[in-house]
Amino acid sequence: MTDLKSLTDAIQSPALKAVFRHWLDVRGARTMPAWKDIDATVIGKYLPLVWAWRFDRAQGTFIGRLAGEEILAVLGKEIRGRPLEQCFPANAASVVLARYKAVIDGPQIMRTTGHVHMKTGRHGIGERIVLPLSEDGITGDGVLGATEYRLHMGDARTLGAAIDHHHEDITNYPLS
Repeated sequence: MTDLKSLTDAIQSPALKAVFRHWLDVRGARTMPAWKDIDATVIGKYLPLVWAWRFDRAQGTFIGRLAGEEILAVLGKEIRGRPLEQCFPANAASVVLARYKAVIDGPQIMRTTGHVHMKTGRHGIGERIVLPLSEDGITGDGVLGATEYRLHMGDARTLGAAIDHHHEDITNYPLS
């Protein structure tokens, strides 16, 4: 775990940097912003890479809110209104659920690089950020994320040389 300044420095993708800056701007003095604070017009040019889930405490899972067109292309299905388990292969769903739950419970921000889609059965490299959301600014109730990826290793150079193309690196950044 490390601090938010080091996260700002670590993010390589300009799109992910813009989404993160917006999240920071709208959270203000709170630990986390609410879903209603996210302004699609501010991050509009990056919406194809953006996705969001709300946490349903009664069901103990995340329900899809939004997935941009590039995310839908990787998942192969719409997530809006669907439980996370219906959107990922069974072996990946438990991993994704645990990671997103850790983000809202921390609360913390998660950044991954490398084989960011390896667990879903798709292969490629990329960078992802997972940002917690909270209606009351205190208790996490959803996640906002953005993923920039390349499904073909030949395109990997566009994401920068620092990304390790052979595994997934996960770094958590606490908010407390």
